[in-house]
This record gives sequence, structure tokens and C-alpha cells, in this order.
Amino acid sequence: MAEEDKVQQPIIVKKIKKGGGHHGGAWKVAYADFVTAMMAFFLLLWLLNVTTEEQKNAISNYFDPTHPKVSDFTSGAGGVMGGLSVAPEGAMVSTQQPISSTTPSGTAVNNKSAKKDNLEDAKEKLRKDEESRMKQARKEIEQAINDDPELKELKDQLLVDMTPEGLRIQVIDKEGKPMFASGSARMFDKTRKLLEKVGSVIKKQPNEISVRGHTDSVGYAPGAAYTNWELSADRANSSRRVLLDSGFPPERINNVVGKADTEHLFKDDPTNASNRRISIILLKEELTNPDFEKKAAAALPDIRKKTEEEREEEKADDAYLDRPVAPMPKIGTFKKSSGAVEFP
Repeated sequence: MAEEDKVQQPIIVKKIKKGGGHHGGAWKVAYADFVTAMMAFFLLLWLLNVTTEEQKNAISNYFDPTHPKVSDFTSGAGGVMGGLSVAPEGAMVSTQQPISSTTPSGTAVNNKSAKKDNLEDAKEKLRKDEESRMKQARKEIEQAINDDPELKELKDQLLVDMTPEGLRIQVIDKEGKPMFASGSARMFDKTRKLLEKVGSVIKKQPNEISVRGHTDSVGYAPGAAYTNWELSADRANSSRRVLLDSGFPPERINNVVGKADTEHLFKDDPTNASNRRISIILLKEELTNPDFEKKAAAALPDIRKKTEEEREEEKADDAYLDRPVAPMPKIGTFKKSSGAVEFP
């Protein structure tokens, strides 16, 4: 037992070597970034080498917010920076790229085109001119009646208004103040003078007229051969003769019509004395002239012709749009050197 206790256990010494070992992979990320940056750099050099001076100016203008023509252009095929290759090689839609955009909507040239008078504009102008003349004739008629002492008392028996057909002048009866003898086409002197005064004013206008006779609903005895139809027609025809005697051109009388009691002035009171009346309508030319459209087309300059002012404006616009693009000042140049690239 004593011998066995004297045997010593072996001593193991572990030595740890310092230095060496794994350094991590951060250098790989840095190297990849370096390679990517170099590739992008050489691509930039290649692009600068293959683009023309004109294309470089266009690209510079595209990113210039103060440039009036190119900076507003949106991306898309066919425009500056619109997705086409700047080099002759590659999948290109066209071998040429427009440097400037087409004339945008809202320019002076497009506005002039939108404002050109067409046929409907010409018609509307004629209508407005005619309406203005008729309103002036209305004032002249009213003024002529007021200025005549003999006719001034009849001004409440003269109605002048505008209708869809034209200027309507109505000479109406009043209770106790008839224009014609009862049941007859015989005209009183005051009525004749009133119609002559009206004729002297409307004959200055170029429009044709319609003369219409109206009666109330009081009819003749049953079985009578002479009715309100004949009476209204005879009174209208009698008025026509007075107008002709006053100098009104016969060729401008479009029609003479007897309306009997079909168009009352007071529909709720068919026997009212004011329903007995003579209507003289200064007809709108559009209703009587079959060549109104041709006249409208000739009233304004031909649509295809432009005024001298418009031509001069368009020339100025075209000159501005077609002007040569001035070369941009060179910001910097690249030249070969011994292993390095010189930047500005």
C-alpha cells in the first residue's frame, strides 16, 4: 500500500497560442461595394463617351428646373430621358430623339386655334347684330309716337315686344277706342296715321314682315257668309296697303294672314276688345332667308385665312420653337492620363 501511494499522477500543461485565427467577413462587403462603385463609374465614363454634345445638353436641360422647355417633360418613350438608349446600339424605338418637346397644350398657338370663328360663331354674330337693330327700331317707334301730338294719345294702343319670330308691333283696340269700324275692314284715320308712322321706321330695316289680323270671339250670326276669318284677313290686307302707301317695299312683305280668334291677346277673356288687333312682325332673317348660312359664312373672314396679326404672332412662336439650342458651357472634360482620371 505504501508503494502505491508514492506513485505521482501525471501533470498535463495546456499552452494557448496567441495570434492568428478567424478575422470575420467585413472585408468582403467592403470589396463588393468597391467593385460595384467601380462598375458604376466605368458605366458613366462609357455613357459620356457615346453621347453626343447635343444629347448632353438635353440631359443637362432636363435636370435644370429653370429651363422653359424640357424640365416639365415627363418620362416615357420618345422624349428626353424617356427610356430610349442614348447609344446607337441596343433596342431603340427610333434612331433619333427629339430634343425639345412638342408644343404643349395651352400655348398661344393652340389658343388661337381654339378661338377661330366657325360657322356657328358667324351665325350667332348675325343674330346679335339683328337683335340690336330691332331693339333700336323699337326705340325709334316709341320715340316717334311720343313726339307726335296726334299719336301720343294712342301710345297705350301700341304694343312693341320681341318674340322668337322677331320684333312684333301690335295695334290694338281699346274699349271705346276701336281701330276699325265695327265688323268692317274700314280703317279710321288715326289708325292709318299710326301705321304710316310705324312703316316709316321699319322700312329702314332689311327684314321682311308678316302682317296678321286678329279678332275677338264675338262672331257673326249663324249661317253668315262673312266670318271672323274673312274680317281678320281683310283688316290685315288693309294694313298692308297702308304700309305700301307709306313707302314700304312690296317685296319685303312676306305674308298677310287672317288669324280670326285663334290667338287671343287675353286668353282668359276671349271677348276683350284688345283681342282685336293688327300684328306686324319684323321677321328674323334666319326664318326668311334660305341663304342665311351662306351669308353667315361670308360675314366673317374665311376660317382658313388668318389676320395679319395672327400670322405675325405665329411666325414669332414658330421662330422661338424652332430656334437652335445653344450649346451649354462645358462644365468639365475627361481626358486620358497615366492611370488616373482628371476631374474638374
